[in-house]
Amino acid sequence: MAETLPPDRNRSAGKNRGGKSGKVADFRYKRPPQPDSRSQGGGREPRAKAANGEARRPVRPLAKNGAAMAARVRPDLADIGAFKGPANGEAYAALDLGTNNCRLLIARPSGRDFTVIDAFSRVVKLGEGLATCGRLSDAAMERTLAALTICADKLQRRNVRLARSVATEACRRASNGPEFIERVRRETGIALDIISAEEEARLAVLGCHILLEAGEGPAVIFDIGGGSTELVLVEADAATRVPRILDWQSVPWGVVSLTDTVGRSEDSETARLARFERMRAMVSDSFTPFAARVAEAARHPDIRLLGTSGTVTTLASLYLELPSYDRKAVDGLIVPAQEMRGISARLAVMTPYERASLPCIGQDRADLVVAGCAILEAILDLWPARRLGVADRGIREGILRSIMAAERHSERSLKALNKQRGTGRPAR
Repeated sequence: MAETLPPDRNRSAGKNRGGKSGKVADFRYKRPPQPDSRSQGGGREPRAKAANGEARRPVRPLAKNGAAMAARVRPDLADIGAFKGPANGEAYAALDLGTNNCRLLIARPSGRDFTVIDAFSRVVKLGEGLATCGRLSDAAMERTLAALTICADKLQRRNVRLARSVATEACRRASNGPEFIERVRRETGIALDIISAEEEARLAVLGCHILLEAGEGPAVIFDIGGGSTELVLVEADAATRVPRILDWQSVPWGVVSLTDTVGRSEDSETARLARFERMRAMVSDSFTPFAARVAEAARHPDIRLLGTSGTVTTLASLYLELPSYDRKAVDGLIVPAQEMRGISARLAVMTPYERASLPCIGQDRADLVVAGCAILEAILDLWPARRLGVADRGIREGILRSIMAAERHSERSLKALNKQRGTGRPAR
């Protein structure tokens, strides 16, 4: 790690760092092995392994002191069995245009899951300034169109048969959002669907629920985006492999919208701490209705928590002391919640330059990660799970599973229709 990393303000000299943890998922999106998280006292987790099975070489660490709206996942989305998929090498694609990022995933079915054959991600900052002016800026739209042009080229070259492209909070909120969507269709051929916050939450659950720790208690899955944050209370459903959604809430605070609203004044450590506390208070206030509704569930002794966002994957990278981002090490990781709180507290008092100097943060995330930490702290306050699951997957994977489930449903319907015709029964 670069020598510009500031000293740990909370570390005693010579303090033992302790162990690191990590169960990892492979690239084919299968469920990773689950650690025994219910041992007495929590215990120490094994140090994360590199791909060759050897322990990772330690690098200089970031200190670690320290009446509901109900919805059900549609029945067809639970029907994600093995199927052959499209012929002739055709593929499926999912594009997620968020407030901060543009992400594309192209995959082919592989048994009961899928194998990624191409991916694209770029920070476009589409929602930059939106919180103060209510419109998408010309510069933000130009950046986003450049990224979407690359996506359009990939969709053509990869022989994509079925695709779904969605836009979230920035386009929902902006007064010129529909106008921008039409411009994207005209200039790139990509037809973006502005989805509701409820649909966004549902797709996030569908995309990452497989990484939930095993357990009998209720769970919260959350997605910290650029312009909004979704919280979803779920429970296991014995009839399907997809958890049942009991309650959900979306708030208009994401890493971009919260940063733009509170401002970027970081002249002193005192100012940085005050800024962080203001962010945390604003988010906590917006979570109040959901917190009240899930308060009883939160008292269950076996609650679980899973997060999907750049915030949690970035903090997980710092927890593992990775010199550069490694999806295989992060996706499926289980981290003690107190460790994540400690990293958040330290980031909150760093200068932007100090944050930008840290591996896995860099300049793009340096001014936004503090807002993400404030949102995460507010989530941990209302849902005090001992451990936090980390997912580097979400809406795009949820879209792909939706498409594949629909194809599977169509296959079964066609077989049933042919069977009816073969037996002489009238088709309905």
